[in-house]
Amino acid sequence: MKISELLKEKKYSLSFEVFPPKTNAVYESVISAAKEIAKLEPSFMSVTYGAGGGTSEYTLEMAKNIKNRYGVPSVAHLTCISSTKETVREMIGKIKDAGIENIMALRGDIPQERFGEDRGKWDYRYASELVADIKSISPSMCIGGACYPEIHPESANQTEDIRYLKEKVDAGCEFLTTQMFFDNNLLYNFLYKIREAGITVPVIAGIMPITKANQVEKAIKLSGSFMPQRFKSLVDKFGRYPDAMKQAGIAYATDQIIDLYANGITHVHVYTMNKPDVAAQIKANMSDILGKAD
Repeated sequence: MKISELLKEKKYSLSFEVFPPKTNAVYESVISAAKEIAKLEPSFMSVTYGAGGGTSEYTLEMAKNIKNRYGVPSVAHLTCISSTKETVREMIGKIKDAGIENIMALRGDIPQERFGEDRGKWDYRYASELVADIKSISPSMCIGGACYPEIHPESANQTEDIRYLKEKVDAGCEFLTTQMFFDNNLLYNFLYKIREAGITVPVIAGIMPITKANQVEKAIKLSGSFMPQRFKSLVDKFGRYPDAMKQAGIAYATDQIIDLYANGITHVHVYTMNKPDVAAQIKANMSDILGKAD
């Protein structure tokens, strides 16, 4: 099923993200985690592209299994910053041949060894270029993209960030998923601004449950996320106690999601970090909410 079709449904939905194994040594545990998350019957599952050093082949294999074995619509991530046009064309062909209808088109992080290079010589500099290529190679593919409710770490300001986002949507991006955020007001303000800029595609809110204190620093480094004082207080109070921190982190994420649903956000995507128990608890917390009409 294409995500663009799923997003037309005016019912509250919940989807999950998983990432492929970094090495063969952890392959079985990652596959098992993905299977358990799929059993929760999410609206869809997305699979990141070689996260943490994993390979794109694992991404494709996991996305294919999620769709064919577990019956859950899947989205295969595809990054382009370190790829050639030929490599991207080959990967798009493999995704299409696997029967996957959805691609999350991302620029990806710039490798440290390429920081000093002339970017004008790269095959890809922006995600919008990847979106355009996917659309030209496989017109029927449903393409998603990322957006930042605050600001992309490399953008000079939010106005510039939204301008680039508009270029990505105009190139063929059919839906957007946000980077993690911890203050819902940031999303509401962002949505107002992008709608004013003419960006009308559906936006899925991305939520990451922080279940360990050391995840806070990583989250800030990854996305530059603003941490509200009430969240800082939660970490300060319970961060030393793993079980309490996990429970509090899930409760905070649950509160965010319920507030989003209550304020007209229909679809939420959870960055599960391959933790079926966290995904299961959040899904359970929404048991009488999910599927209700907006």
